[in-house]
Amino acid sequence: MTRRNDIDLLRNLSGDIWNVAVDEYQGGFLKRRDLLKYAALIGLTGFAASQGLSGRALASGQTGGTVRVGLGQPTKAIDPVSVTDPASIGVISQVGEYLILDDPKDGLQPKLALSWEADETASRWTFKLRPGVKFHDGRAVTGRDVVASFERLVNPANGSSALSAYKGILSKGGAKLVDDETVAFDLDGPNSNFPFYVSSDVYNAVILPADYAGDFEKTFNGTGPFKLESFRPKQGASFVRNPDYWGDKALPDRVEIKFFDDEQAQVLALQAGQLDVIPSTTRLELAIEGNPNFRILSVQASSHEQAHLRTDQAPFADKRVRRALALTIDREAVVKGLLKGRAIVGNDNPFAPVFASTDPSVPQRKQDIAEAKRLLGEAGVPNGFEVTLTTERAYDIPDYAVLIQNFAKKAGIDIKLNVLPQDAYYGSATFGSSPWLDSVLGITDFGHRGTPDIFLNATLKSSGAWNAAHFNNPAYDALLLDYSKARDLKTQRLAAGKIQNLLLDETPLIISYFSQYSRITSTKVEGVRFTAISHLLLDRVSFVQA
Repeated sequence: MTRRNDIDLLRNLSGDIWNVAVDEYQGGFLKRRDLLKYAALIGLTGFAASQGLSGRALASGQTGGTVRVGLGQPTKAIDPVSVTDPASIGVISQVGEYLILDDPKDGLQPKLALSWEADETASRWTFKLRPGVKFHDGRAVTGRDVVASFERLVNPANGSSALSAYKGILSKGGAKLVDDETVAFDLDGPNSNFPFYVSSDVYNAVILPADYAGDFEKTFNGTGPFKLESFRPKQGASFVRNPDYWGDKALPDRVEIKFFDDEQAQVLALQAGQLDVIPSTTRLELAIEGNPNFRILSVQASSHEQAHLRTDQAPFADKRVRRALALTIDREAVVKGLLKGRAIVGNDNPFAPVFASTDPSVPQRKQDIAEAKRLLGEAGVPNGFEVTLTTERAYDIPDYAVLIQNFAKKAGIDIKLNVLPQDAYYGSATFGSSPWLDSVLGITDFGHRGTPDIFLNATLKSSGAWNAAHFNNPAYDALLLDYSKARDLKTQRLAAGKIQNLLLDETPLIISYFSQYSRITSTKVEGVRFTAISHLLLDRVSFVQA
């Protein structure tokens, strides 16, 4: 459909509240994906679904066959309620589904929910469910299953990994059954972005049977396009096409997943023709660079490495010192050198360019060593200071920590590195017993989300569960409430701009870049889709005919 047709249809459907968004789209300032995303947020799901093509892409190659996938080792038993690691999310993607899929290209797409709408305050959201959906064991999916799935996630007694995401958003008792095909959510407060919280962005929010007892690995009982064939702990799993799937049937006959302890072994298996799809890292991309038999597929993400500065302890209790450290970093050099261009420069706040609500008019922070030295002198430390940076041994973080260390030296700041194994770094993930949450200066990896809300609430709100900076700012908390209540893009972006400027001034965090998320595939397959939060969608895969 053309841009002109999009505009005409949206104006007919949405009324005055979306005139600003439509005008920006018409002027070329709003991406099509973001227009679809905001159409979905106010309940124009028919428009969003009709425009989104990725979920129904037709195969141009040969269908049938087995898609062979390499993944890392799951860190523990695979359970949607407690899962956190990318490998487990990739496995669950074959069988589990959400009310909504946050598609990297087309935004929010209806899956087990057909439509959704909010009341006037955005405090109560009502979802109409898709009829005729069955779990793999043959039982029909009803509103009771949906309510139980979310009550399970927000109940502190269940070990849910989604508790931090839902804190202050949805509490126990908030999910309510209206009828078998309708569910309502009464939120802790207004939130115009709540559909993202029941989407694939909260990867634990897979819809499970109401009587789920935590034994997912026994049956992998979901609603998705594939169903379990076999599962072998520490080795892998295989899935076959679900003949009773509610939507378009999967194109491949089977998906075969093999777990690897070492990423180098994955790329060797890919090169040997034993795998079709593997995760991607900078090191693996270098190994296949220039080889015409493989391709790197990427989606832009809000993933980032977040450096926190303890605002309640020296030397970072003074915001001038925090700003000084941030000004030492050459962000363009980090993106070009460390990340080989597969990232976008960040501006020390969670508002990634991929978010439509981000205010692009906020000035971009750049390296300025002279200003950094001036601020240090003004703060009473003209000769710099010593500080320890504690972080996790994962991804590109150790190399990024060295870059920060070297940049800081230019202003006289002497950073000692304390790089810990991931388990040791996170500890119990509670204040007082976690190097992550207790260190004066640290770097933590944050995966992609489709909206900045989780970052804004969990890492910066005064009561945030991940507030490693110990940032306690009433003005910020008030702006966050304004942002959450905003019902149109103009109002939301206005609040976002104020938050972005406040965070530049206060600098509790340093966010130098937002990275892309990639997969490496053989050129023998096409139709591989994935989200930036590790979902691997293989139902549209076909094989290129020789």
